[in-house]
Amino acid sequence: MRDLNATLRLQFHRDFTLDHATALVDYFAELGISHIYASPLLTARPGSMHGYDVIDPTRINPELGGEPALRRLVDALRAKGMGLILDIVSNHMAVGGSGNAWWLDVLEWGRRSPYAQFFDIQWNSPDPLLEGQLLVPFLGSDYGEALQDGKIPVKLDAETGTLYAEHYEHRFPITPPSYGEILRLTENPELRALAGHFDALKTEPAPYQAARRLRADLAKALESSETRQALEQALTHYDSTTEEGFRRLHGLLERQHYRLASWRTAGDDINWRRFFDINELGGLRVERPVVFEETHEKIFELISEGLVDGLRIDHVDGLANPRGYCRRLRRRVERLNAARPPEAAQDHVPIYVEKILAEGEHLPDDWGVDGTTGYEFMNQVSLLQHDPAGKATLCALWSETAERPADFMEEVRQARQLVLTGPLAGDFETVAQSLLQVARYDVMTRDITLGAIRRALLELIVHFPVYRTYIGARGRRETDEPFFQRALAGAKTTLGEADWPLLDLLDRWLGGESLRSLPPGPARRIRRYACTRFQQLTSPAAAKAVEDTACYRSGALLSRNDVGFDPQTFSAPVEAFHAECMERAEYFPRNLLTTATHDHKRGEDTRARMTVISERAEWFAAKVRHWRQLAYGQRKELADGPAPSAGDEMLLFQILVSCWPLDLAVDDREGMETFCERLIKWQEKAVREAKLRSNWTDPNSEYEGACQDYLRALLLGDESRTLRTDIAEAAATLAPSGALNSLTQTLLRMTTTGVPDLYQGTDYWDFSLVDPDNRRPVDFDARRSSFNLDARPAELLANWKDGRIKQWLIARTLRARRNEPRLFTDGQYLPLKIEGEHADSLIAFARELNGTWLIVIAARLASGLVGDAEIPQIAPERWGNTQVLLPDALSGHALERLFDGMTVTPKQAGLRAAEVLQQLPVALLQVSISSTGESER
Repeated sequence: MRDLNATLRLQFHRDFTLDHATALVDYFAELGISHIYASPLLTARPGSMHGYDVIDPTRINPELGGEPALRRLVDALRAKGMGLILDIVSNHMAVGGSGNAWWLDVLEWGRRSPYAQFFDIQWNSPDPLLEGQLLVPFLGSDYGEALQDGKIPVKLDAETGTLYAEHYEHRFPITPPSYGEILRLTENPELRALAGHFDALKTEPAPYQAARRLRADLAKALESSETRQALEQALTHYDSTTEEGFRRLHGLLERQHYRLASWRTAGDDINWRRFFDINELGGLRVERPVVFEETHEKIFELISEGLVDGLRIDHVDGLANPRGYCRRLRRRVERLNAARPPEAAQDHVPIYVEKILAEGEHLPDDWGVDGTTGYEFMNQVSLLQHDPAGKATLCALWSETAERPADFMEEVRQARQLVLTGPLAGDFETVAQSLLQVARYDVMTRDITLGAIRRALLELIVHFPVYRTYIGARGRRETDEPFFQRALAGAKTTLGEADWPLLDLLDRWLGGESLRSLPPGPARRIRRYACTRFQQLTSPAAAKAVEDTACYRSGALLSRNDVGFDPQTFSAPVEAFHAECMERAEYFPRNLLTTATHDHKRGEDTRARMTVISERAEWFAAKVRHWRQLAYGQRKELADGPAPSAGDEMLLFQILVSCWPLDLAVDDREGMETFCERLIKWQEKAVREAKLRSNWTDPNSEYEGACQDYLRALLLGDESRTLRTDIAEAAATLAPSGALNSLTQTLLRMTTTGVPDLYQGTDYWDFSLVDPDNRRPVDFDARRSSFNLDARPAELLANWKDGRIKQWLIARTLRARRNEPRLFTDGQYLPLKIEGEHADSLIAFARELNGTWLIVIAARLASGLVGDAEIPQIAPERWGNTQVLLPDALSGHALERLFDGMTVTPKQAGLRAAEVLQQLPVALLQVSISSTGESER
């Protein structure tokens, strides 16, 4: 197999299976991809479009073709020397429904189930109604109402001898010790005899196997139609639409290991950890050895057989102990890798973690992983391409138009309070209750009240600057301490002074002192538990508040609002980008570099075009004011305000000019209708995520309907033709500079320190929006048919709107990586100085290893230089005296331009921008110098 050179992320589902990918391997190889990077492949909930809702981790999803299809894909990859990286979900499984056998077993047996330890369940709840029971919040209405309406019938599976309650797609097993009371309602002697045996399970010390035998006996008895009819007749006594049936069914359900409840109760009463606030995703305790082994058994088998060559860990911060998990995983996969078949031999198994890094935060270097999935790189490129001069104008426009704060952190703090007292209230209460127990174990703190703990804890998390800290036996890591202290300082600005002493205690309890300072026993255990649940709360609180709320409430410029971004920071100088690249070269040289993902809020080219607004802020502000005037008659006045709100309208205008398709004309009715439907889906998600006028739990149909009417009128109505024509023209004005930004972004991703990761379809222009828009089918046939590595830059530029220029740039650059792999993995990263009148509009650096040099030059903040050009290129004369200064080692050496094969000789140790960027706004130049100082070709 080839070394890891470039990855391509593919989203697998029933409409894009493993066999579909197999048919595309030749194209991916030609493009320069070394490894396919697959979304989760283990068996997920039927119909899953993403694979993160795993219901059976022991087999490959049959909807994707199963293991035979996986082997066919790997065979095709091996024929091209390519590998496979697999995304795995260690933090959670899909629950509810009827497909997860482990979850159903827990419902059936409660704490007696061998799988009870798999899920993160708080069996000892402070709520007396939940003592020893699992809250199951899957009812579509209140429990009493659902019962009264007969929506929780008891059903029989005669083939397996199983009884269960059902609510739509959800199955709730009846525990076998309860079967007796049902069987005794029949007159059938065989069933009545079995009833006594089932009753005996209540006192049976090991009922699990006995119940299995009894159900087999019941199934055999039910082979008789007369016996089956007798039992089915008995079930009619549980018809809860009758008074007697209501009482009987309620009594039966109360004796189960679960408590059925409305889905609305989950936020407050949940007593098990979910993935964020999603009821259908239950947290796993993968830190326990048995859970680790059983959830990873198939993964390990695939690695040992040589079918999987690397791993991506989803949501690593959701785990109780990310460091311990990653190190255990590393040890195991290295042992498995050493015994792989010769045809699949590789030196190293790359492991990547999905991790959001805040400003100033770094991935721990002792986890044994190769890096992150690259969100931070996406942020670094974005910062590089935003013009700081536009910030004040755009923030002022946002404040005056939307009447929302321009300070993003103010929105974040409000959003954190919202999610901690709303969808994550139950998780918050778990941490507060555990801290109360910590206080009770110390005579000096036993008088502290739960209310005081809640107040202090809330403000601490509201001001938390990172997703989580990492608390070990010795306490918090030294590198986490500044973040925790910032949270404490922030909490003091909003917490009453009388509660400040609580903050000092939280500082101590939550990792400020070593757990080993406590004697072994319950005090240490409860402290450890409190620390773990605190860390597992701050991460979803940040994600829900920042990504899923504040990023939809704050809209000075949406290109700064994406996954892994810090929207509070608008831009950064070239020097900051260089510093990040050099640090990555030192610590994580094989970190993934991505600019588009299955979770992005805007496609990489939507974002690249939107960044141009930062360079043309005054122009855009004038446009927005003009458009709002033109659209005045389309807005509706509702009881709670105009629809859309001024803020939602401004977000829409940004989206329209940034993702308007390059080939879409305003008189193309069919194309406009398709575009409109895409935007309606984005708009619905945006207004619900913002949680200002609508939300996911209680959608405001009146407001959402009015917003849809507005959007349809704007894009399709005759009265709005002038407005949409002006918006389309504005999009066309931004498009060439946006495409130039994209070419720069693409080149940087493939030449800076790390491993470039492409997202499916981004080998052409990607003007997608948030999911599900970014997961639409990809036209790979068009990409295959257009592929031409030998195309000429002039022809590609002339036809740039078709996307081939981006495809060509990717392929040509990846060929350079493939020809000199160690230059990119081990070579130095050297920032290059730029001089001249347009020095701020370039970025340049060198990669060097053993005398082989690669010079990378790309335009940035170049909208003014592009001017009125209709192609993403800058006329050479516009560069004036701008030049890139080269290291002394390159003095007198001619450099080859890799994109056209021409040579360039530096003038006085500098490369003139006008000369090297004649044909494209980006350039790669290479030279190899021997130990004697001679150039080698």
